[in-house]
Amino acid sequence: MSRQTPAELLLAKAEDRSAVIGIVGLGYVGLPLAMEFARAGYRVLGFDVSTPVVDSLNAGCSHVRDVPNAAVARLLEAGRFAATADLTRLGEPDVVSICVPTPLSKTKDPDVSYVLAATDAVKRTLRRGQLVVLESTTYPGTTRELMLPALASTGLKVGEDFFLAFSPERVDPGNPTWGTRNTPKVVGGITETCRRLTIAVYQPAIDRLVPVSSPEAAELVKILENTFRSVNIGLVNEMAIVCDKLGVDVWEVIEAAATKPFGFLKFMPGPGVGGHCIPLDPHYLAWKMRTLNYRTRFIELAGEINAEMPEYWVAHVVERLNEQGKAARGSRVLVIGVAYKKDIDDVRESPALDVIRLLAQRGAVVSYHDPYVPTLRADGIDLQSAPLGADALAAADCAIIVTDHSSVDYGLVARHARAIVDTRNALARLPKRSAEG
Repeated sequence: MSRQTPAELLLAKAEDRSAVIGIVGLGYVGLPLAMEFARAGYRVLGFDVSTPVVDSLNAGCSHVRDVPNAAVARLLEAGRFAATADLTRLGEPDVVSICVPTPLSKTKDPDVSYVLAATDAVKRTLRRGQLVVLESTTYPGTTRELMLPALASTGLKVGEDFFLAFSPERVDPGNPTWGTRNTPKVVGGITETCRRLTIAVYQPAIDRLVPVSSPEAAELVKILENTFRSVNIGLVNEMAIVCDKLGVDVWEVIEAAATKPFGFLKFMPGPGVGGHCIPLDPHYLAWKMRTLNYRTRFIELAGEINAEMPEYWVAHVVERLNEQGKAARGSRVLVIGVAYKKDIDDVRESPALDVIRLLAQRGAVVSYHDPYVPTLRADGIDLQSAPLGADALAAADCAIIVTDHSSVDYGLVARHARAIVDTRNALARLPKRSAEG
């Protein structure tokens, strides 16, 4: 009787769900993925360097808004999920999915230190038969050029002794329709066997897998998706400036253009872009191409326009204050919404942080209201969300709507604020009588 190869053994474990799944990084990406693997019948061991996060999860408390406490508690009780801060246990899982942050440095270069640290931890315990999947967004070549040499230095051979793939996360926090399970997942393996095994392991937890020919193709897919959004957001943000100078309502123009049933996709202007993807991902590609002596002009221009939008809207605040005969210095400005998008609590790269910083630089007394963000550290200052009432609105010299959370009473804002700058067109959605007061 022939002995099974490591690939055959892992494939069998995927088919009967006996494979143990390890998730490195239990944040917005890793924790929802861990839940889906556990719901699919696998046993999941989650790794995180934060002991408070690990302790909280092991007590059945989720720190990620899209993952209810009850879901964590149920899978803990069933013995299908546990969390640990002990990276020496990375030899236990059959599959290790790396879901760590990939920020940018101050010079807008990719910071892959978290990926390298996770790879080093995996390398120390790597054994025959393990599959390693990188999910963190990064530049094309990261999996093959950084991870593969590190893991292969153990003497194990990729595609035979261990397996390596890239499968980009596509998490959209707060999206009620598209979650980890029903969002199609792209997979590119170092070898065909690596890709085949990754698909077999993920298939029970993800509705649709999309195989591509290589890790580089998979890495570029994610960057293309968010570069597409960045460029189009940059376009409509510039159109907002154009319309402002022409005295035309940009939102009216966009809504009318969106009636065309082909050839147009509706993007909306705003105070800039935020989150961990759109402001960062295009820079990964721009950096990579600079190493190949090519300048990605479209990408860089869109980034410049989007980065300038907080300044544009702060100038509108200053203008509204001037109309009241007030200077920015000493004026009270209320920022409504500081999360990077509506109905979530994530402030990563939020344009609201730049808005607050720019207002403070002009000497304004800044406060904020956000039902999802009770406390905030902006420009070295600790702030607390203020209640949004008639008195608070009337006390402010100007209110600026930066994030259009659904639960905010914009009718109240329209009736009681002395001056309003609306970066999201939130007031236009009010019934006419409510908007007029």
